[in-house]
Amino acid sequence: MNTLKIDNDIIINTCSNFDNEQKKILLNTDINFIQFHFCLLGKVTLNYNDGSYNFQLHENNSIILFNPSINLPIDGELDKNSKYLSLLITIKKFHGLFSELTDNISFLSNENVNKKYYKESSISPQISTVLNQILNEKLSDNVKNLYLKGKVFELLGMYFNESNDLDIEQCPFLADEKNVVKIKMAKEIIIKRMSDPPSLKELSAEVDISLKNLKEGFKEIYGYTVYGFLLEYKMNIASKMLSTKNYNVNEVADHIGYSTSSHFINAFKNRFGTTPKKYLKSI
Repeated sequence: MNTLKIDNDIIINTCSNFDNEQKKILLNTDINFIQFHFCLLGKVTLNYNDGSYNFQLHENNSIILFNPSINLPIDGELDKNSKYLSLLITIKKFHGLFSELTDNISFLSNENVNKKYYKESSISPQISTVLNQILNEKLSDNVKNLYLKGKVFELLGMYFNESNDLDIEQCPFLADEKNVVKIKMAKEIIIKRMSDPPSLKELSAEVDISLKNLKEGFKEIYGYTVYGFLLEYKMNIASKMLSTKNYNVNEVADHIGYSTSSHFINAFKNRFGTTPKKYLKSI
């Protein structure tokens, strides 16, 4: 387990396991910390209350935990071929960051402030990108904390922007639940067919929504244009494939739908600031 103490209120823990057996995760925590757990690859099992209950966190899923009554030390097992990151942030710091949003984040509301909180959610491509940037940072010590603190704030902003706690799908434009369902269908279609995605006109016809509502609604929910989201998703898949070291650049480019490796290399460099080859060497 690699622990990075950003300050007294923010702690990042990372762990990768590419051995042939499980790896133990042990970490003492403080009752004042909210826990965010992210599984980027494989599976991690988190045990609490002397093993009386546990959570199995699978790839591309996350859990947020908070209990103001008892301490929750982290005791878990990381399966082989797994990558895991946890973020611990004090409730005081969290309140300071989201003080204007306490009505929108359920466990910060006055009636819930002394209650335990638990929620599972999937990891979006945008969040996965930030997590991988934290895992793969190679900065010097004099700027590392500043960079990581910025990434933590970015991560939290994305997490609660996408969370149902903020009721983002209740905005006036998306008051019609049918539109929300159709836009979610559109997202699943472009992910499933990322190597040969439909045009916006074809996509809007396929999910039976107007082109205008598709464009505006997709941006409202996911924070990206349709193809902006798809590019982010592709780059996230690419970074994960490269991280396994089981694929070369041409294989990754072909998998995510690039006709030539040069187009993929340019897109990857624009997104991450480095070429796939240099990215591989940095892992």
